[in-house]
Amino acid sequence: MFPGGGMVAVRSSDNPDSLRGEGLDFVVMDEAAYIMPEAWIEAIRPALSDRLGRALFISTPRGRNWFWDIHRKGGIEPDWSSFTYPTSANPFMPAGEIEAARAELPEIIFRQEYLAEFVDSEGAVFRRVHDAARLEPREPQPGQYVGGVDVAASVDYTVITVLDAQTKEMVAIDRFNRVDYPVLEDRIAACYAKWGLTGMVIEANSIGQGVIDHLQNRGMNIQPFTTTNATKHAIIQSLQSAFEHGQIKIIDDPVLVGELLSFESKKTNSGNFTYSAPEGQHDDCVMSLALAWYAVDRAQPVILFGA
Repeated sequence: MFPGGGMVAVRSSDNPDSLRGEGLDFVVMDEAAYIMPEAWIEAIRPALSDRLGRALFISTPRGRNWFWDIHRKGGIEPDWSSFTYPTSANPFMPAGEIEAARAELPEIIFRQEYLAEFVDSEGAVFRRVHDAARLEPREPQPGQYVGGVDVAASVDYTVITVLDAQTKEMVAIDRFNRVDYPVLEDRIAACYAKWGLTGMVIEANSIGQGVIDHLQNRGMNIQPFTTTNATKHAIIQSLQSAFEHGQIKIIDDPVLVGELLSFESKKTNSGNFTYSAPEGQHDDCVMSLALAWYAVDRAQPVILFGA
């Protein structure tokens, strides 16, 4: 509160209804792209009308959401102005750090976070897939192998993917379904032995825990892996980056390539993204590869399993 009248307040927008009720002269919406549009449309905009107030929207882009719609008003509609500043405009940001991020991050993420571009990341997730799909399956050679296995129930497919941890090349894929669990476990164990795998990480959700228990009882080095929205997002983004930066080579398998090309992201009502195959299609090969790449990326001699 100011001695001469007036006030400055900081409010959370998690509950837009909490912003109702006060006439406002000026509003700053920080990280506006991450705020629900209802906060502006239903609460803040009407409150500005009482005093003919103004608003300043500050944010990193987040796809082409409501903040993008507002940004486009600048230069088109009266009383609106828009400005864009990439990270390089910050005089305190070392140029080397920006270039390091460019080399490590997926292109979409870099363009959004560092170039301040409104990138529509809906739809296809993986690019440059055909550039990476140049290999044929091969037999084991001396080396260190890791892999990923997407363990499935009766409808989906169980997929085993093996990668060379040193060359980051895919060397084998095995896809099957509609087998009893003892047969499924025997097939995984056979791959484990054939490639001399040093460990496995199995997704512990759903049926995975039973597979973990049985394979551990057979003397195999098994580590549980819990799949959540956050962990799935992380491994998919890592694989996405690997394709974009040419770090991975895969077998030119038509099912695998088809799944990678059709795999898509969808934005939820909260503004987050989910990853999956289109309705009625499969993503077992994608998840198996993503988990195998996770093992390589972390330089851990393990096989990862996920659902």
